[in-house]
Amino acid sequence: MGVFVFLPLVLPLTALPIARLAEQHLHPRVTTRLLTLLAVVLGVCSTLCLGLLVVVGTAQLPGNPLPDGWSDPEVRAAVPYAEVAGVAAIFALSAALAVCGVALRRDHRIRERAHRALAVLPAGADPVVLPDDEPYAYAVPGTGGWPGRPARPGRIAVSRGMLHSLDDDERRALFAHERAHLQGGHHRYLLAVRLAGCVNPLLLPLRSAVAFSAERWADEEAAGAVGDRRLTARAVGKAALISRPAPYPVVAQFASPEPGPVPRRVAALLGPVPSARTWPPALTPAGLAALVAAAGTAASALSSLNAAVALFLVLKAATPW
Repeated sequence: MGVFVFLPLVLPLTALPIARLAEQHLHPRVTTRLLTLLAVVLGVCSTLCLGLLVVVGTAQLPGNPLPDGWSDPEVRAAVPYAEVAGVAAIFALSAALAVCGVALRRDHRIRERAHRALAVLPAGADPVVLPDDEPYAYAVPGTGGWPGRPARPGRIAVSRGMLHSLDDDERRALFAHERAHLQGGHHRYLLAVRLAGCVNPLLLPLRSAVAFSAERWADEEAAGAVGDRRLTARAVGKAALISRPAPYPVVAQFASPEPGPVPRRVAALLGPVPSARTWPPALTPAGLAALVAAAGTAASALSSLNAAVALFLVLKAATPW
């Protein structure tokens, strides 16, 4: 197994350059999907790495349920750093799984609270207008049904204060933006990268990058729906000046009141339509960063596979049949 088992824990660093450059050279739809794919693969490899080390670590603990042969000194010699890394991995993996559980529970709880709050309003209303003078708008993803409970469709909620602050054309841009969030399933991408960041903190920068690219994706869909990029940019900028935090931040707001991403979104909308290419040119900084990220992801997957096969063979040889 050797040192390869530790590589998936640090190889997420190879994805950080493309996280910064993709928004400048790729369509935000492609950026969202690419960065999410990288985060998920690297997160799974990190989890597998920790899981393999946990097997090594638990084999040394008194009263463990594993076969006695797995703790044989020859097995320990075949798996380097077992005494330190194996035990440390137990705590690391336990903490990662606990944080993932908290994130999943929080996402489910917020979504349920949002749907319950909207349930008292007319079911067919789209969007749902809330009698609140604070300006905000957000999208609530739908939920699947199960026996005894029907499925809940995704809904758009907008406050009365937001509607009064925008003109008719700007409202159309707002509604198109929120519908793009629902139709594109952006909450799934955001949840996936959030869980990947819980497993490996080195993947946390991808979370903010995907959040921004998902907003840009919705901006481009809204601009296409209303047929006016300048109008959409004006609506985003105007809403950012007046917005307040949404009570249920399940999906990012139309224009977050936090400074930083909004000026970049407005500038992008005032520029040309982003290219639909799925991969940046090779001889560019973004192209090289994409190649580095792809190589790091492939190396992480191969390292995890190599470590898993090696551990399986070693432990199989040590286990009496």
